[in-house]
Amino acid sequence: MFSIYNKGSVGFRSTADNLYNLKHVDKVSEIDLKPEEGFIQDFTNAQKEQKQNQNLDQSAINKYKKMANIDTSEPVYHVQDIMTKDCIIVDNNSTIEEAYEILKDNKVSQLPVISFGKKIMGLINKKIILNLIMDDIENSENIIQKKIDDIYLPELITVDPVSDIRRVAKVMLDFKLDAIPVVNEEDILLGIVSKTNIIKAISSLPRLQLWS
Repeated sequence: MFSIYNKGSVGFRSTADNLYNLKHVDKVSEIDLKPEEGFIQDFTNAQKEQKQNQNLDQSAINKYKKMANIDTSEPVYHVQDIMTKDCIIVDNNSTIEEAYEILKDNKVSQLPVISFGKKIMGLINKKIILNLIMDDIENSENIIQKKIDDIYLPELITVDPVSDIRRVAKVMLDFKLDAIPVVNEEDILLGIVSKTNIIKAISSLPRLQLWS
């Protein structure tokens, strides 16, 4: 399950498939089909045919797995199995300068921003800070003293702790993400999963199952 946060508010919470639809697929214009135009019956038949084809496809997949002797009983590894639990964070009441110092001192590329109770608010990184300064370089001293809560943070994709590692890795690759915060249903930060976590998992965990 993935979520999209904007300043701590959840604008989306659903599966990865719906995440792709939200981010990449333009909304299809609705077409008013009238019964007398002869489209309704054809559409119903098309749905039946599509369902039959899906059943045939699944049957073929099951036969292939059996023929290939694929062990589908292998465990599916979840984000909570590989995530960094004690990740470095910054409070939303901290200044931009303080966030930069934490990034620099800990040699990390980005920081989860949290509010009271460790509720996720967003991510901040050096690029965001640099863009803020470059937009008003003559006023840079005042900008770095602003609180993180007073600046715009981009929308944030998060994941729940029981999501399949393979699905998370695909989302990170497709959306060009270096890391994804892991949160629970109460929006509380539990940890973070990064490319490094996934690479370590591939090298140390038993072979990941190929089938969902």
